[in-house]
Amino acid sequence: MASLKKIARRTFLIGSAAVVGGVAFGVYKLEQDPKNPLVSREGATALNPFVIINEDGVTLIAPRAEMGQGVHTTLPALIAEELDVAWQDIRVMHGPGAAAYYNGALLGKALPFLDYKVGPIKEDMRQFVGQAGKLLSLQVTGGSTSTADAYERFREAGATARETLKLAAAKRLGVDVSSLKTENGNVIAPDGTLLSYASLAVEAAQIEPPKVELRPASDWKYLGKSMPRTDMIGKSTGTATFGVDVRLEGMKFATVRMSPKRGKMLSFDASDAILMDGVEQIIDLGDGIAVIGSNTWLCIQAAEAVEIVWDDATHSQSTENAFAQIEAAFGTEADITRDEGNVEKAQDGIEVTAEYRVPYLAHATMEPLNATALYTGDALTIWCGNQGPVLVQRNAAAAVGLDASQVTVNTTLMGGGFGRRGETDFAVIAARVAREVPDVPVQVTWSREEDMRHDFYRPAAIGRYRGVVKDGAAVLLDGRVAAPSASQQAMKRWMGQDPVGPDKELGAGGFDQPYAIPNYRFGTHIADARLPVGFWRSVSASFNGFMFDSFMDEMAHAAGTDPLAFRLAAMGNEHEPSRKVLEKVGEMCGWTGQTPQGVGRGVAFTSSFETPVATVVEIVDQGGKIRLNKVWMACDVGVALDPSIIKAQLTGGAIFGLSAAIFGEITIAEGAVEQSNFYDYELLRMHTAPSFEVEILQNKPIVSGIGEPGTPPSIAALANAVFDLTGERPRELPLVKSFDFLA
Repeated sequence: MASLKKIARRTFLIGSAAVVGGVAFGVYKLEQDPKNPLVSREGATALNPFVIINEDGVTLIAPRAEMGQGVHTTLPALIAEELDVAWQDIRVMHGPGAAAYYNGALLGKALPFLDYKVGPIKEDMRQFVGQAGKLLSLQVTGGSTSTADAYERFREAGATARETLKLAAAKRLGVDVSSLKTENGNVIAPDGTLLSYASLAVEAAQIEPPKVELRPASDWKYLGKSMPRTDMIGKSTGTATFGVDVRLEGMKFATVRMSPKRGKMLSFDASDAILMDGVEQIIDLGDGIAVIGSNTWLCIQAAEAVEIVWDDATHSQSTENAFAQIEAAFGTEADITRDEGNVEKAQDGIEVTAEYRVPYLAHATMEPLNATALYTGDALTIWCGNQGPVLVQRNAAAAVGLDASQVTVNTTLMGGGFGRRGETDFAVIAARVAREVPDVPVQVTWSREEDMRHDFYRPAAIGRYRGVVKDGAAVLLDGRVAAPSASQQAMKRWMGQDPVGPDKELGAGGFDQPYAIPNYRFGTHIADARLPVGFWRSVSASFNGFMFDSFMDEMAHAAGTDPLAFRLAAMGNEHEPSRKVLEKVGEMCGWTGQTPQGVGRGVAFTSSFETPVATVVEIVDQGGKIRLNKVWMACDVGVALDPSIIKAQLTGGAIFGLSAAIFGEITIAEGAVEQSNFYDYELLRMHTAPSFEVEILQNKPIVSGIGEPGTPPSIAALANAVFDLTGERPRELPLVKSFDFLA
């Protein structure tokens, strides 16, 4: 990652955002562009700010945060393919909060289409709707959209820069532009004269960028290959700067303590805590307290020493109450997101019914929530890992009485996001604390307990399914799911208004599966359970994938058909890329449908975020305990831009899902979340993790993301493997409540 101080001094400043002595390139597809956050100075012109070229070389301004998904590696490769510079020579910085860095892919994918059936007309509609991200300043990292959003956009930015530099060289040399070539950051004349990009930058800034054509994949040098991760050295050596690593001159440290019941603070007594050596100030935040001191650990100890009287909870008082509210939602009218054939018509065959339940889940990022803030009275600067800098900017400004233009957000690396850092509460609290100590930078770090108990959880859910099988095949599937809506709650928090239209996300992983079942209906019921929920890795597909595919497995066994063959028959010719990933995973593991005593195998398939993934999990009986042995996975992302990153993301997504399937559960008692740390919110450990084998297919026409799609099928495949091993069908998670796993 580039040095903020060096780049700010020599090329541009985040905030005043000036481009000096060079040119910034970028493209948009609509006529009306958002305001450019980069400002021209000293004769230089800031076009659209993605690629900056000056005497320092090439700097990429990344619109998406790096939180482990590898965008600081892949985005430079997209630029380098067209710009003709060495991939490793491109410096990367996260862009400031600005509408110019909107996520064009995110909104378009919310349209209620069957993603696997999207053709040219519907794709144009999604592209058009996606442009609304400009109006909403939707600079968000999430939804597995970083690559999909950047795939053409960044190649066009590189190509635009290349061709504009060639025009500048042609004008200087008095030659036809068609006679010029580019290589290694230079424009090459017919006589061999080399003109560096840096030497042409000022002249290029005065030229209107031309329309460009992108190079075919056959000409790629970097894309399609496994590149060294640019963030690995820093992360491996401890020199990378995460939010919790920010250090500023004169910085103070702080923590917060808020109601475990999400209620109001009625009173507090800090008389003992303020006497602790190193404690400097205890702040009344109205809904909690903050402690400022000489180090984070001291602040956490002092916060615990404060005696606080809390009001009662405003949400469900217990886990049982929460599930009662979710179950009651089945009595409301369903939003039918898929209805093919006639599920109400009587069908000959064997009827199968099942109900599934999944709990609330925490994000449990390794780096606890934190943010550093500096308030000066007329300006606020924030440093934190976040998935939405414009949201942070806007909400922090409102919290301290400033205009959003007075707030600067510096996005750091994240020690895990998974959707949690798409929220802004941790940054807003830091801003409120900083306002109490003007002109002093304060780093506010949450304890693990505060982090765990004040999450925006993955919703709990109940699924009810009815199916009919005849002659070994599925002829009917009718699925319903009831759950609180993560989209509804998050959009209310983020945008201040309820989202319009059907909640496509709540049915994801259920209504949108590429099966040609002749009678196929799926509906959703939004539950009014008020425990705060939010986006969690793979969101609703995490529970719908488990329920839907578990039911497919149940129907297969009721039909007396091999589970893999049953799925392939149900899929038919509905979506060939999906069929191929199922076939591939069967080939990889040597699937026979038969397992020896003491071994269980389960197959599962889920298409989510436009990426079909098939998974086989193998478990073994080890002394009466279940041990994960091996996982096979096959996926199709359309174009595999970096195979090593895809494999890492699939593996990580599966481990995330397997951890949740076996151990994950947030429970509520007397209005408070009971879990507080990793000792009572367990994850897979190195000695209990399985080995992995991953294959990547490229049969889809559309590039899709991979950060989340590995999670849903891992959960279902494990549940199906448990049935194969034990003969007992898991219908409720976590599995550890009913089965004994190796710890």
